[in-house]
Amino acid sequence: MTDSLTIGLVLPDVLGTYGDDGNALVLRGRARMRDIDAEILPIKLGESVPTDLAAYTLGGGEDSAQVLAAEHLIADGGLARAAANGRPIFAVCAGFQILGESFHAHGKKTAGLSLIDATTSPLSSRAIGEVASTPARKGAASELTQPLTGFENHMGGTVLGADASPLGTVTNGHGNGGEGEGNGEGAVHGSVIATYMHGPALARNPELADLILAHAMGIPLSELDPLELPEVDRLRLERMGR
Repeated sequence: MTDSLTIGLVLPDVLGTYGDDGNALVLRGRARMRDIDAEILPIKLGESVPTDLAAYTLGGGEDSAQVLAAEHLIADGGLARAAANGRPIFAVCAGFQILGESFHAHGKKTAGLSLIDATTSPLSSRAIGEVASTPARKGAASELTQPLTGFENHMGGTVLGADASPLGTVTNGHGNGGEGEGNGEGAVHGSVIATYMHGPALARNPELADLILAHAMGIPLSELDPLELPEVDRLRLERMGR
C-alpha cells in the first residue's frame, strides 16, 4: 500500500466552471484522514500531463473550454498514456465528453481523446436537475454498492459503444441523454470513470471517492479503512430526499 499520493487536477483553468475541482480536494482529504500523505498537482493549459500520478480528475466547462482542453490533451498525449498504464481517471460533464470519441461544440463535431467508447451529440433541451442512479457494477466500478447522486446540467446526449459500460442506471433525472428511469448515467471504460454528476460528485458519493482512492493506491475498495463522517451521511440523505 502506498503512503503518498499525487492527484492530478487536469486543466482547472478551462475545466473548472462548475466547482468540480472539489473532487480532487475530496480525494486528498479522504486520503489524509487515513494518514496517507496526499497532494494535488494542478496541470494548466499548455503544461504537459505527467503520466505517473496516482489519479487524475477533470471537470466541466463551456464549449470553447472543451475545444481548448481536447486539443491540448490530444497533442500532449500524457493523459492517454496514463490511461494506458491503468491510472484511475475521473471525469465530469465536459471532461466526460472530451474523453470520448467525439463531441459537439459551437455546432461542430470535435474529436475527443478516445479514452471512452462514446460519442456525444446535442440534446433538444437541456438536462438539468438532480440525477440519481443505482451502480451498474461494471468494470472498474464493479465494487460500488451505494446509490449515486448529483446535479446534472448539460446539453449533450452521450451514447456508449460496446467497449464502455454505464456507471449507473438512472432512477431520477436524465443521465447520459434519455429521460426517466432505466437510462444509463456516466461511463466506465478501462481505468476511466466518467459522469454527468456535479456536486462535487465525490463529496456527494463517498463510496465512489473511496473506490477511486483505492484504485490510486492499487488495492481493492474492501481493503480501504472506512471513515465515519456523519455530516456526509446527512448530506446524502438530504440530497436523496430521504
